[in-house]
Amino acid sequence: MAQKTIVITTDDLTGETSEEAQTHKFSLNGVAYEIDLTPENYDKLDAALRPFIENGRKTGRVKAEAKVRSVSTKGPKAEDMRAWARENGFEVNDRGRVPAAIREAFEAAR
Repeated sequence: MAQKTIVITTDDLTGETSEEAQTHKFSLNGVAYEIDLTPENYDKLDAALRPFIENGRKTGRVKAEAKVRSVSTKGPKAEDMRAWARENGFEVNDRGRVPAAIREAFEAAR
């Protein structure tokens, strides 16, 4: 059996739904925006911005959104595990991830 998926997007400016509407990204004053527009409304946006784009200076591409790494607050601190490891004869670096074998030994000793 064949399936056909049709995505219908709503134009954020007019509320019109259309298979042709697309998402467009732009930024101003360091704030990134995203808007869904039909081709007609995109042409209006392009026409409004065109004089500014043509007379502005390019400064490069906008960087992709940064991925946020979460720092776990659960479990023992790396500094505590390193101190315990040194006291118990393990070799451990001053920085970086604490090796799994040391983590396991630390947990077993608790």
